[in-house]
Amino acid sequence: MTLLSAPPRTEPTTAGPAPLAPAARLLPALAAVYRAQLARARVARIPLLFVATFQSVGILVMMRGVVDAGQSTAARSVVAGSSVLVVAFVALNLLAQYFGKLRATGGLDHYATLPVPPASVVLGAAAAYASFTLPGTVLTAALGAVMFGLPLGQLWVLLAVVPLAGAALSGLGAACGLLAPRQEIATMLGQLGMSAALLLGVLPVDHLPQPVQWLRDLLPSTYGVEAFARTFAPDPDWAMVLADLGVCAGVGVVSLTVATWAYRRAVAR
Repeated sequence: MTLLSAPPRTEPTTAGPAPLAPAARLLPALAAVYRAQLARARVARIPLLFVATFQSVGILVMMRGVVDAGQSTAARSVVAGSSVLVVAFVALNLLAQYFGKLRATGGLDHYATLPVPPASVVLGAAAAYASFTLPGTVLTAALGAVMFGLPLGQLWVLLAVVPLAGAALSGLGAACGLLAPRQEIATMLGQLGMSAALLLGVLPVDHLPQPVQWLRDLLPSTYGVEAFARTFAPDPDWAMVLADLGVCAGVGVVSLTVATWAYRRAVAR
């Protein structure tokens, strides 16, 4: 009787964990988040544009009874400040409320599960909200220029003012929403920031006391207002316009970096 030999024993192999898919790169992830946020906010686009623009136009009408028309510093400040206020209403106020709501309701957990860089979430949401401000800003600037007798030839500068001032204010608004301990505080911070942009940006700088002028210099939107207001002069100082826009760009980089850090901190908790 022939005994069958047992098959050779093989050592069990332990398979390691499957490798994770590589994280998405910044620019493709940013484009995806931007399109998603744009589609989400599109439903509220018309009411958003109406409220932001109507508010700024109402301020123009009110200030027209106080400030005389013509090539005066006060008239330029009122028109430029009212135009940038549209950006502040959306980029600072509404974005602070949006991120505050996301943090309070656990909506940040959805983004935390996606293989996208944190910067793309902050930048995508900020860009989507800021995209709605350009039509209202142009309309407010055109109406203000006609109302105060200012030239219309330099309105193209808004193509630079809106994204740069919007970046600075969006980063500040997102940071307020992500760092606020409660949703109500995020809403309050957004409204306080918009009120500061209203009072310090629309009122003529010559009428403000010196301590308030120092506070005005700390507000990011001030430099967007100054850059746009300079273009209404008969012979604009383009070097100063570029300098003001450069300050907006620098503040935008810093504020969006802080907002990205605040997003990482909120997700980690």
